[in-house]
Amino acid sequence: MTLHLAGSEDADKLLTENSFALLIGMLLDQQVPMETAFSGPQKLLERLGHLDPGKIATMDPAKLEEVFKISPAVHRFPGSMAARVQSLAEIVHRDWADDGAAIWTSGNPTGAEVLARLKKLPGFGEQKAAIFLALLGKQLGLNAPGWQEASGHFGEPGSFKSVADIRDDESLAKVREAKKAMKAAAKAAK
Repeated sequence: MTLHLAGSEDADKLLTENSFALLIGMLLDQQVPMETAFSGPQKLLERLGHLDPGKIATMDPAKLEEVFKISPAVHRFPGSMAARVQSLAEIVHRDWADDGAAIWTSGNPTGAEVLARLKKLPGFGEQKAAIFLALLGKQLGLNAPGWQEASGHFGEPGSFKSVADIRDDESLAKVREAKKAMKAAAKAAK
């Protein structure tokens, strides 16, 4: 199974095969189009020559920010996002021995435990952590007990509410429709 989040075969393959890349993509998925966010790890790999959490954690922050700014930029907010990616790298390096997947596999955690671990990551609030947990369960074979409950409505089978549900162009269109409807409903409620 290959994820379909970046709109690029190479970037999607990287996201599928490299858990740290997937964490970075999810972190970047904020205030930019989804494809831009999830292409970010591929841009970083090409520019840095690696996605080694330990090396990224110890980089000069100004140099990492410059890497983010190279056109096309990794994110529209290169300074703050470079800092968040560096903080993420530090946590993955220090707490998870450079293995992003250990966050959801180490010690055979429950879905609630995985959610709690994700929420400790920079930029992963309640909603982003729940969406990422749903992505792990729906598309990457996570079978932690209670992952669906822990991911809330994002874990519902057959829903089209987030990146967790995107498998192809058709499901992408359904997710975008659902998000548009949710934004309209929120606006109308004001």
